[in-house]
Amino acid sequence: MVSETEKVTTQILKDEVIRGVQEKNGLKIKCLNLGSINSTVCDYFVICHGTSSTHVGAIADSVEEQVNKHIGIKPRRKEGSSNSQWILLDYMDVVLHVFDQEVRDFYALEELWADAPMEKV
Repeated sequence: MVSETEKVTTQILKDEVIRGVQEKNGLKIKCLNLGSINSTVCDYFVICHGTSSTHVGAIADSVEEQVNKHIGIKPRRKEGSSNSQWILLDYMDVVLHVFDQEVRDFYALEELWADAPMEKV
């Protein structure tokens, strides 16, 4: 069972991730609440895209800086920064997916997790 403190901490983390995305004008930001779905790896997926590989990298860097500055944590894992078509930042309870638009359209994560409540930011 998740304590109220853990829920609040996860909510703050999610909000800081979204602020980092917004700081660099990430596009079509969506937050999928996976907490009510059995056998998920985290509580939230935050999904967005950028207009180029440079923009995708800048969004991910902004999120890392925002979260580290305001909460003092770094992602447990970071993947995809070498080509910046799909960068994943794993903060355990919150996972950020920053896509190039074409790659986002191809993988359509929002559709794969269609049963999760979704918030458009």
